[in-house]
Amino acid sequence: MIDDELVTAVEKAVRDAVAEEVMPRWRQLSAEEVDQKSGPHDLVTVADQRAEQHLTRALERLLPGSVVVGEEAVHAKPATYEALRGDAPVWIVDPVDGTRQFVRGEEGFCTLVALARHGETLASWTYAPVTDRMAVARHRGGALLNGEALRAGSPAPEDALRVATSHPDFTTDEQKRALLGVHGTGVDARPCGSAGLEYLAVAQGELDAVAFSWEAAWDHAAGLLLVHEAGGASATVAGEPFRLAGGNALPFTAARDAATARRMVGLLRGED
Repeated sequence: MIDDELVTAVEKAVRDAVAEEVMPRWRQLSAEEVDQKSGPHDLVTVADQRAEQHLTRALERLLPGSVVVGEEAVHAKPATYEALRGDAPVWIVDPVDGTRQFVRGEEGFCTLVALARHGETLASWTYAPVTDRMAVARHRGGALLNGEALRAGSPAPEDALRVATSHPDFTTDEQKRALLGVHGTGVDARPCGSAGLEYLAVAQGELDAVAFSWEAAWDHAAGLLLVHEAGGASATVAGEPFRLAGGNALPFTAARDAATARRMVGLLRGED
């Protein structure tokens, strides 16, 4: 299903959607083009909506019989998410990951696309348009950033772990207590920005780990595959693999290597 021709075609579709629907609106949004969904920290813009529509048309053409699970479509019709449990190939789309940053005119946003089937992510595309970075990963096929191989490596044992965690606005009290475990000695923790860009930082070895308390597939499918194919690892707080369709024990982590992922799970459990 995943050949070079499809990988290239999806990359072009992502670049085209962003060039037509996202970048012309960066730093050009009017107040009427920004709205709230669940609250003031959960924003949607006309760029999100139109880029997702653009990608939905393009991706379904590229792979007949496939379906799209996009953030904005699921917001409008939550039952759309159930496609992740079905038999058809599923495109998982976040048209603008980091919408708050996009609305503020900052550079820290990206577009995420992943292709999954039967709960397994087969390929992913992470595109940061302002810096023109395109990261592509294939299941058991490695990870590339602008055509160059990505290797996450391992943290230096003597250094504090560099970790990005869920913003407190998006956590329950129980999750806040778990995340406190990564704010102790030997850890340099900060709130995360765009999830997709944080995963890219882990895959590049610029960040040691992430810990997230929400499980929306459009935020995590692309990045988790990218980290794994760069040599990293991930696990939920229960020590289990992350499930795309949901029902995960939270928080969960992704890290540069398996040892760091195990250490992060221990920290989230309050064992260290």
